[in-house]
Amino acid sequence: MTAKTVIDVWVADLTFPGYMDRLHALGAEFEKAHPEYEINIEGRDFRLLSQQIAEAAEQGRPPAVAEYYFAVTQAARDSRRTDGKPLFTSVQRAIAGRTEILGEPVVLDDIVPAVREYYSVDGDLTSMPAVVTAMLIYGNKTILDKAGVAALPTTWAEIEAACEAVAALQDGPSHGVTWANHGLFFQQALAVQGGELADNANGRAGRATRLDLSSPEMLRWAEWWRALHTKGHYLYTGKIPDWEGNIKAFADQDVAIRVTSSNDLNYMEMAAEHAGFEMSVDRFPGREGEPYGGNIIAGTSLWLAEGLDEVTQDGALAFMQFLNNPRNAADRHIASSFVPVTRSSYRLLEDEGWFEAHPYHRLASQQLGSYTEGQGEGVPPCRGALFGDFAGVQDVMTRAMDDVLGRGAGVTERFAEATVEAQALLDAYELDRVENGVRRPESLRVEYFRDAEAYTGAQLENAVKGSSKE
Repeated sequence: MTAKTVIDVWVADLTFPGYMDRLHALGAEFEKAHPEYEINIEGRDFRLLSQQIAEAAEQGRPPAVAEYYFAVTQAARDSRRTDGKPLFTSVQRAIAGRTEILGEPVVLDDIVPAVREYYSVDGDLTSMPAVVTAMLIYGNKTILDKAGVAALPTTWAEIEAACEAVAALQDGPSHGVTWANHGLFFQQALAVQGGELADNANGRAGRATRLDLSSPEMLRWAEWWRALHTKGHYLYTGKIPDWEGNIKAFADQDVAIRVTSSNDLNYMEMAAEHAGFEMSVDRFPGREGEPYGGNIIAGTSLWLAEGLDEVTQDGALAFMQFLNNPRNAADRHIASSFVPVTRSSYRLLEDEGWFEAHPYHRLASQQLGSYTEGQGEGVPPCRGALFGDFAGVQDVMTRAMDDVLGRGAGVTERFAEATVEAQALLDAYELDRVENGVRRPESLRVEYFRDAEAYTGAQLENAVKGSSKE
C-alpha cells in the first residue's frame, strides 16, 4: 500500500460553534476525492498561532499550510527559516498560471478584488484569503422608528443627529450609539477619509518606515468620538476592547446603534430576535461632505511553506483552492457570516435565494464590491495598512483613546505621544526582522491583551443569550 502524503495545516480556532468541525469535515471530503493525501488539520489558539509557527520553523518542521491573522501579514512576509530563506513562498507564483491543480479549479482570478489587493504585493498574491470581514453599522430599527429616524446614518453627522433624536425619547435607551475601542475602528475611520497610518501608501508601495497616529484624519475621528461621548451619546464601557459588553448593550437595548464587524451579523440577528426588536444594517458611515475614501478588511489568510516537494506543494495548493470553491466559500458565509471570498460564491448565494431571505448579508460584500460585475456604484479601494507589530500599535491607539474618553486627556497631545510610542514599536520590529528574521513574540502577536478578553464566538453568544431585556 502506497504511503499517503501528509499535508499539515495549522489554522486559527476562532471558537465559533462548529467552526473546527466544518474544517475537519472539509479535510475529510478532500481526502475522499484525493485518497493519496492525508489532510492533518490542527486548530490552535489564534492569539498564539503565529508564534507557534515561528517556533516550529526554528525546529525545522513548519506546517505546509499556515493561517495568519491579517494584522500579522507583514510578519508572515518577513519571516525567515534558520537558513535565512523565506519561510513562505507566494501562492500565485507556486500556482504558476495553472487553471487547475489535481482537478481542483484555481480560484485566484475569482477572488474579490479588494481582498486580493490586501494580500498582494505588486500584483502578486502572496497568500490565499480565508476568513474575510468588513465594517458595518447596525440599528435597533424599532427604537429608531420611534425616534423618527427613518434610516440608518450614512455619515458621522447623521449618527449625531440620530443620537439626538434617540435621547429625546421618553424611556429610551441610555445612549444612542456604541462601538468597541479597538484598532479596527480607527483604521476604517481613516480609510473612509482616505487617510493612512504609515508612509509609503500605508506600507503598500514600499516598506512602512514611519507611523503617524496624529494625522488630520485621525484627529478628526478622535475629536468627533470624544464629542459624542461628552454629549452622552456614545456608550463607553471603560474596557479595551470589551466586545462582550458592547454587544450586550445592543442586545439589552441600552443603545439604538452599534458599529461593528460583519463577523457579528449572525450574533446581532440573534440579539434582535432574542429581545424582540427589528434590526437594520448598512455600511460603515463616511464623513459628511467627503467622498467615501476606502475600506479595510480583517480576517485571515493561508500561507504556503517554502521548500516543499512538488507532490506536497500541489496537495497544499489544491486544498486551498478546494476550501474556496464556490460551494465551500458560500457555506462558510452561511455558517459564520464571513464575506464570500470569491465572486462565484456570492453569485451562488444569490442564485440560491440566500440573500433574498437574508438581505443584511449582502451588505459586507457590496461594501467590498464582490457583487456581480457590471452592477453597483464602483467601490473604493482596500486601504488596509501593512507594517510590523500591528497589534502593538493598535494597543497604543486604543490606550490613547481610553485616556481621552476616561481621563480627559487632550486629543492632539495624547495622539502625538501615541505616535512616538507606535514608532518605537515599529523600529523594534524592524530590528528583529533584520537580525532574527522575525522571532520576538511582540513581532508576531495578533492582539495586544493587557486586561482584555479574546474575541470569541462563545463570548458573543453568551452575551446575547444573557441579555436582560426581552
